Amino acid sequence: MMMSKSKEIWGWKHLPKQKIRTACILIALGASSIPVAWSAPDEELLGKSKSYPIAPHLSQAFWEPYRVGSFSGMDRLSPHCVLEPSANPLSLPVAKVETTLEYRFQGRNWTLDDYMQRQRASAVVVVKDGQVVAQRMNYERKPDDRMLSNSMAKTIVALGIGKALEEGLIKSLEDTAQTYEPQLAGTLYGQTQLINLMRMASGAQFVEDYSGKDDHARFNRTIRQSGAAAGAKVVSERAAEQGVQFNYASAETQMLGLVLRAATGQTLCKYIGEKIWQPMGAQSKATWLTNPIDQTELAGGNFNATVLDYARLGWMMANDGRRGEQAVVSRDYLLRMTQASLQPQAFRPGQMRNKGSTYLGYGLQTWLLPGSHRRFVLLGVYGQAIMVDPELQLVVVHMAVGKDASGDASGHHLGAERDALWRGIVNRYGAW
Repeated sequence: MMMSKSKEIWGWKHLPKQKIRTACILIALGASSIPVAWSAPDEELLGKSKSYPIAPHLSQAFWEPYRVGSFSGMDRLSPHCVLEPSANPLSLPVAKVETTLEYRFQGRNWTLDDYMQRQRASAVVVVKDGQVVAQRMNYERKPDDRMLSNSMAKTIVALGIGKALEEGLIKSLEDTAQTYEPQLAGTLYGQTQLINLMRMASGAQFVEDYSGKDDHARFNRTIRQSGAAAGAKVVSERAAEQGVQFNYASAETQMLGLVLRAATGQTLCKYIGEKIWQPMGAQSKATWLTNPIDQTELAGGNFNATVLDYARLGWMMANDGRRGEQAVVSRDYLLRMTQASLQPQAFRPGQMRNKGSTYLGYGLQTWLLPGSHRRFVLLGVYGQAIMVDPELQLVVVHMAVGKDASGDASGHHLGAERDALWRGIVNRYGAW
């Protein structure tokens, strides 16, 4: 049966509930020949009739007709470097029986399959105790597609900083950025301590609202014209003393990328590839987009990897920096990144103010979640996330092509419903 025909016959919205339940049971038992599909949100708007094309130019990659194709094909649009996979990839076996996952949102109960029909998720993978217990894909995406991380990449940079600190290539996070990268000497960012860059607490006057007219856009134009180090010169005023308050600024991660390159004498792809990506057991190569002007990685985002390798990354972090008996990153550093009680009060969930909300906290380039025990999340605009609960040995990878950068401004409630899904999954195995 042709796929287009199977979608017509087996689309969820056309099936009686009993047939849906039966199909789910058969699939969970391994009956992969049963064709099951549904309509994902805004398929035509996102380019289905044209087979989800990649943008003709990098500047158009975030346009809706190209967003699906581009978000899994960015390294076909831009210069990039490569992180090679492990010679001994970490096995992520699929559980023999899929777990039923439910959540509550807007006064109703929903399932994971409902979620995939309600929100613009391109992939969701749930790993529990080292096994894949659920996996869904939308928009004809495949598990071997390299998907754009957006700002999830910031946490990867922080892992690289931790490794350089462990190896003595960076002496202290209290050192300033210009200690390692002389090109930053005399700039606001150059005079900022690494710990404060990692907490998004340089104090710099910097607005990042993705309007195309903000400081983020101005910074990006500068680095593409004159190189990453030149970007530091356009951020020259402090609105607060460094280390005092959170203010999200991707420019600070770009500075950390320059520091890591200077401290190690290697590209981010080579150093993080050899020290993090391969030791954690990545199965596929990853790519990082680079700036054509100076060949530096665009460190605040622009990392691309398969959804299962993102799951492997989350699994390593769920195990406090370990792959089995091997320490990829030191446990103490991983806790420093992700433990709310190790952050200053002003950066903890419930106390840190970010765009009018106090829900999240922020560690070292990693978002911190509230709740009964340590949970954290890697976040990227348009809906990207890796959610981690170390105590429950639980990881959820969520890739998306949201309507807007924040996920909620459009009224589609992507961020809010994704959080409800995560809470439902947590409650399936434990308690929030």
